Amino acid sequence: MTADRHRIAAAGIAAEIAAAGAELCSLRDGAGAEHLWQAGPEWPRRAPVLFPIVGRLADDTLRHDGRSYRLTQHGFARDRPFTWAERAADRCRLVLADDAQTRAAYPFAFRLTLTYAVRDASLTVDYDVANPGTETLPVSFGAHPAFRWPLRDGLARDAHSLTFAAEEPAPVRRLAGGLLDPAPRPSPIAGRHLALSESLFAADALILDQVASRAVRYAAPGGSALEVAWRGFPQLGLWMRPGAAFLCIEPWHGFADPVGYAGPFTQKPGLIHLPPGRSARAEWRVRLLGPGDTAAA
Repeated sequence: MTADRHRIAAAGIAAEIAAAGAELCSLRDGAGAEHLWQAGPEWPRRAPVLFPIVGRLADDTLRHDGRSYRLTQHGFARDRPFTWAERAADRCRLVLADDAQTRAAYPFAFRLTLTYAVRDASLTVDYDVANPGTETLPVSFGAHPAFRWPLRDGLARDAHSLTFAAEEPAPVRRLAGGLLDPAPRPSPIAGRHLALSESLFAADALILDQVASRAVRYAAPGGSALEVAWRGFPQLGLWMRPGAAFLCIEPWHGFADPVGYAGPFTQKPGLIHLPPGRSARAEWRVRLLGPGDTAAA
């Protein structure tokens, strides 16, 4: 344990969390094998917290009450120091609240609390967004964990797949210039199964804005596997940077501005509108699976 990082562990799992961005930095199984991408020149992050937006605003500009504010992709939480509120052997809690710096980009009062907890080879990450202000809080938030791809050295990347808990017949969405393309696209998911290849991400992220499942299993035949599950996140993003050895499985509440959107921030599609004194919660969980384990998906 240091001032900058905290390690939590339970049977079959250990995780490290940084105060910088409240970012998950390591996720190891009982044998010590790392399952999280460890940053690199292709992408310098591991599992950033997305807040107070998911995706990009048109021209990176937030418009509110006749003023314009510069707010860049995925918001500022991932680059802000959080305060430790709890540090225990199997859990930790971190808090970020508005201040003069955040209000220069996002003119709203907020309190964001992230709680990480481990148990039975699973890590649960709880998001709690509260509105301590006097006006409605328009907000989005999400997760962006990057898991190793391949999951284990020596496994073929194209042998990996995602198996969803439910069939996913709905069209998917793509990005155009970082903004949400209005045209739905046919889903590459066959029933519950998505065969993974880099070509899926040649046009950037794959966005499931009508996802039916609340869990997905990421695996390769005969290799290690993991399950990602979520509650309170209505969208799911899948992304990798071609040539990089990771796959991001991203539960979201919100998405980028649609192409052509030029309205005020408070009318942006996908936002939560929290009245004063209210809060919103969501969580995602990753369970590390051995060869004989089964998952909900």
